[in-house]
Amino acid sequence: MKKILMASLLAIGAVTGYGQKVKPALKLIKGNSYYLSTTAHSVVKQTINGQVNNIDMAIDGKMSFKVLNVNDSLYYMEVNYTKVGMKMQLPTGNVAFDSDNKDTTNIMARIMSGITNKPFTATLTRSGRIRSIENAENMITSMIDGFKEVPAEKKEQLKTQLTQSFGSGALKSNLEMAMSVLPETVVAKNDKWTIKNNLEGAMSAKVISVYQLVDITPQSYVIHGNATLETDNTAGYKTVSNMPMKYNMKGTMVADVVVDKATGWISSSKLKQNIDGTVEIKDNPQVPGGLTFPMSVTSETSSTDH
Repeated sequence: MKKILMASLLAIGAVTGYGQKVKPALKLIKGNSYYLSTTAHSVVKQTINGQVNNIDMAIDGKMSFKVLNVNDSLYYMEVNYTKVGMKMQLPTGNVAFDSDNKDTTNIMARIMSGITNKPFTATLTRSGRIRSIENAENMITSMIDGFKEVPAEKKEQLKTQLTQSFGSGALKSNLEMAMSVLPETVVAKNDKWTIKNNLEGAMSAKVISVYQLVDITPQSYVIHGNATLETDNTAGYKTVSNMPMKYNMKGTMVADVVVDKATGWISSSKLKQNIDGTVEIKDNPQVPGGLTFPMSVTSETSSTDH
């Protein structure tokens, strides 16, 4: 009888532990800095007028997030790029840009250097949602205005291009894609929750992610996610490379994320993405009559907290 009772108690304890509710959330300390180092590898395949045009791109960067203030529901943070680098294999040859490159004749290296250690502010909820990004455009403007040798028209083109990647809207959506994985409510192991994001930049898209708490360890929450991405086909054309373009793309993403229990900060993450569709270039002086061509993008992104 005692053995039966003990077995019953152990079984009840196991079930209770399995269904234990937890609330993964940011628990950051005012004055402390937290880091996100990211490495991304992408392959873009395009076929334009029957000619295959592939681009192999690697990006690595590091960002710091200093907690300036905290209230009951929000974190106010000073954010800096501390390092940015890019390597591209193009049909015309290879290029590389790095924020550590001090070559003043390389405009892209100067841009990479120009966006590092230029703080902007971010407001985050305890579940990692980005409420707002401020001062990003000022960072871009002050940097481009410092290029005295660049003609005014070229400066405006650079500002437009950089805003698509580093403006407030683009930064907000990119940071949310990287950090917005935590649930809004308590969850148990194997529970799922859905997060919807709007991706902004040269390509506008809606992302719907379904995350699942797959494991709880003494130090971490282990989260798996599956997502679908689809561009907003009702959106108008955007200026990309000085031409009006529209992306008609859809695809999937798979994410595996480890979250530190003590801070709620992402310890590590891996993301795989596959999207394809078409790109429309509207009639313009560079492409008379316009052009539509197929494009696919496969990418793998890894992030760590150091």
